[in-house]
Order: sequence, then structure tokens, then C-alpha cells
Amino acid sequence: MFVVAGLACQEVGASIAVLLFPTTGAIGMVALRLVFSAIVLLLIARPTLRGHSRRAWATVTAFGLVLALMNALFYLSLERIPLGAAVTIEVLGPLVLSVFASRRASAWLWAVLAAVGVALLGQGSFGHLDPLGVVLAAATGATWAAYILLSARTGRGFPGLDGLAIALAIGAVAILPFGVAASGAVLVRPEVLALGAAVALLSTSIPYALELIALRRLPASTFAVLMSLAPAMATVAGLVLLGQTFTGVAVVAVGLVVAASIGAVRTAQRATPPLPPTASP
Repeated sequence: MFVVAGLACQEVGASIAVLLFPTTGAIGMVALRLVFSAIVLLLIARPTLRGHSRRAWATVTAFGLVLALMNALFYLSLERIPLGAAVTIEVLGPLVLSVFASRRASAWLWAVLAAVGVALLGQGSFGHLDPLGVVLAAATGATWAAYILLSARTGRGFPGLDGLAIALAIGAVAILPFGVAASGAVLVRPEVLALGAAVALLSTSIPYALELIALRRLPASTFAVLMSLAPAMATVAGLVLLGQTFTGVAVVAVGLVVAASIGAVRTAQRATPPLPPTASP
């Protein structure tokens, strides 16, 4: 229940962000999201800045920069392709990471299944997909895989939420100049600030809190499987909130990617300790 609610919040937040693109642009929206997310988490975690090694600071800095890049690529893809298609494509990043983590040849069957699903997306199932949007979504998946690995390393170097709070602050500082350059004074309009804060809460703060609650009640394996439902949730959100239609072929395509993601996660968990679950962009 908590996992599904968190996924729903993420996709509602993404949908609100898409609606704001004509006003703020994608990069301006990323800047607002990361700034507000960082403020909220810094107030909650109150991270200690002293006593960390140079390696830990290098890791958390890389984590913050990758986090900013991942969100920027994701929002830029949403300017060009539907939400459901973007999330379905980006899930390939963590899926391939799970395949490599399993170290089993049979795991590549899940990668092939996912590739078939993504190929079906190009058959007009979400309408015409802008090629650049597809590339941006795929790049988001690659940075999401890097985000997962850096999240694990940051967690080993910083206690509690300290590492994530610091990484969000670094990401916000990195992306803010680009957001201001792209959107200008529109970012400080009261209504835009309010909606930007709402996107941050829905896309980052609330989902992360719900994930923590869920992880206290569910095995990590069950949690990871439920997180694989993200493409289906995004497709429904795109239809209901943004009016983004799709065909029956899209249902099959998304279903194949979800099934492949679940299969890859389960295979990796049987072979190695599971990677830490993390929220999507």
C-alpha cells in the first residue's frame, strides 16, 4: 500500500511538472524541485558536515551531480514523449544493473524481454515518439543506474539521511544557475514557487517517507518488485492527468518491461544481496 502510494505521488508530481513546462521550462522545473527537496531534507536530517573522509565527500558530490543530471534528463524527455513511455524506457537502466548484479546468463532473458517491450513502444503505441525524447529517456535510465550505485556508497559513508540531504543540496546548487538562465524571474513568482514546492513534496519528500515506512514492513525483495510497477503507474497517470492516450500495443509493451524488471530483480536477489531500492526520478 505504501509503495503504491509513493509511486502514485511520484507520477502525480511528474504530471504537475509537465503542466508547468510552458511556464518554467524543464530545467527551471528541475531547479525548483531540487531546491525545495533539498530544503525539506536538510531541515529533517540536519546533516553533520564534519568528520567525513575525502573519499566520502567525493562520493556524495558525484551522487549529487548525478542526481541533478538524472532529473534534468528525465524532465527534458518529458517535454518530448509521454510520461508512460519515458518511465518505461528509463526503467531499462536499473533493469540492466540487476541483470549484471545477478551474474547469471539466464538473467539476460529478462533483458531481451524488456528490449522487445521497448521495441513495441516504437510501433505507434504512444503515438509518434520523438527520437531525441527516447534518447533522453534512455540516458535517464543510465544515470538512474549510476544513482543507485552511488546511493549505496553514500549510505556507507554518511549516517541516516545525511548523505541524501547533502547530495540533494549539491544537486540543487549545481542545477540552479541553469534553471535561472533558462527561466529567469518566472521562477520566483509566488504561484510557480508554490507549485514547485508541491512537485518537490510529491516527487521526492512524500515518496521517500513512504518508502522508509514500507521498508520497515516489507522484505526488500517484495519492495523492489513493487517498485517495478512504475511504468504502469506512469502510463495511467499520463492518461488520467495529462490526457496522453495509448493503444493496446502500449499495454503489452509496458507489461513486458514490468515483467522483465520483476524477473531481473528476483534473479539478482537470488544470486547476490539486493541493491538498495531507490526512488525513480
